[in-house]
Formats: sequence, structure tokens, C-alpha cells
Amino acid sequence: MSVTQEATQGVIPAQLLKGQKALVTGGNSGIGRATAIGLGRAGADVVVNYVAGREQAEQVVEEISGFGVRAAAYEADVSQENQVVAMIERMTQEFGTIDILVANAGLQRDAPLTEMTMAQWQKVLDVNLTGQFLCAREAAKEFLRRGVVPEVSRAAGKIICMSSVHQLIPWAGHVNYAASKGGVQMMMETLAQELAPHRIRVNAIAPGAIRTPINRSAWDTPNAEKDLLQLIPYGRVGDPEDIARAAVGLASDLMDYVVGATLYVDGGMTLFPGFATGG
Repeated sequence: MSVTQEATQGVIPAQLLKGQKALVTGGNSGIGRATAIGLGRAGADVVVNYVAGREQAEQVVEEISGFGVRAAAYEADVSQENQVVAMIERMTQEFGTIDILVANAGLQRDAPLTEMTMAQWQKVLDVNLTGQFLCAREAAKEFLRRGVVPEVSRAAGKIICMSSVHQLIPWAGHVNYAASKGGVQMMMETLAQELAPHRIRVNAIAPGAIRTPINRSAWDTPNAEKDLLQLIPYGRVGDPEDIARAAVGLASDLMDYVVGATLYVDGGMTLFPGFATGG
């Protein structure tokens, strides 16, 4: 099967990222898991970051290793500066460098505004926004040190920030999460502007409703899924592999001229389907 045939059939083309070294934060479950596996299937060596769930992370590593590439699981809390610094240092020592960062780790701590605690607010901002900043900062240091290696990639490095449709769509009852993702958008665009002259590409993926553990209650019963589908013009809930394919594409030289963009992978949720009949 050719690369073109694989792509049209929804399969991540093998060897598209051959020789590259990727780090996926929060890579032991959900979108992160699918993305880490997708990068490995495309030929990249992959570090699977996790903060809890070592067994799950090791299972992802085992699956990735089955593609004939290297993989390892690193424990680190991305909201902690010293742990992020140590993680990137370890990766550059053990894998030689880093070419691709997928800053995916994220969480929710939902509550109505008047009931939301400072701890709930701060935890979400620390992981979802500060965590991406710290990982991007440390990866960028290595990209700048190493520069472009033409036989590996046309770019010196690729950073993919995992955002959400809620960087655009307000979400009552989730002000901490929505604020964090709005921050991710502006952080990503600013980093892209700053780093592009160094041939470092920074972009984001904004998933819509995806079948992951973080939002299971929204899709795991027929009634819940029916309600959810009212928000999705394309008529299906997304799968983690939908995001993985987007990440592989953004990380590859096929997207070398894409800089500072957010790719919405949402089945049309950001088309505001409530207005389809005139509002």
C-alpha cells in the first residue's frame, strides 16, 4: 500500500516521521495515547510522558515498540518546572535529541463559578497552560541548540499544543478549563511568531467531542450521545485516532509551511450548528 493509499484509507502512513524523536505529554491514555501510537506508527521514536498510570504508559510503549521504533515511558508532572527540565534533559541524553513535542497533558476540575475553589482554578491553569509553556520552553532550547538537520526534517523542531474548541466556544461551568484553552491559543500564536525565524513550527490542534475517559459521561449512553450529536454537524463523535492523524500531519514536512495555525478537529462543532436554521 502506498503512502497516498494509506492516507486516503485513514491509516497513518508508515515512515512519514522516520528518524525523528517525539515527546507526547499525557501519553498514557485518551488522545495522548492515540497520538503517541500514531507517531510511532509513522516511524518516530516516542517518549510517553505520564504523571499517574505507569502500567498504562508501559502498555503504550510496548505497542509503539512493535512498529520497530524506540519508545520509553517517563514520569513527570508537567506543571512542575524541575520535573519538565529533567524530563527533556533525560530525553536528549537517552534519545539524542527531540524533534517533535505534542503538549497534550490536560485535565478538568469542573464547578459553577460561585462554587469553584482556588485550588480547582489553579490546578487546571497549572497543568493545561503552564505545563504547555514549560514543555515548549525546554523543547525550544534543544531545537535552537541543534538547528535544522535536513535529512531528518525541514524544520528545526515542531511543537503541537493540544487546545480545545473551548478556546473559541464559551463553556459555562468550566471557566477554568475554557480560560486555560484560550490562553493556549494566544501562547501558541506568540510562540509561533517568536520561533518561526528559527525554523521552529508551532501549531495547535483543537479537538471537539472525542471519545476519551475525560468526557465519558457525554457519550457513553445512547441518550447522552444523541444530545451531543446535536452539537456536531458531521453526525459522529470523534475518535482519538482522528486527533492522532492530525498530529502526525502537523508534525511532518507535508505541513512545513503551516505556522501558528489551530486545526479544529471537531466534526464542525465550531460552525455553531444552532444557527443552521436561522438562529
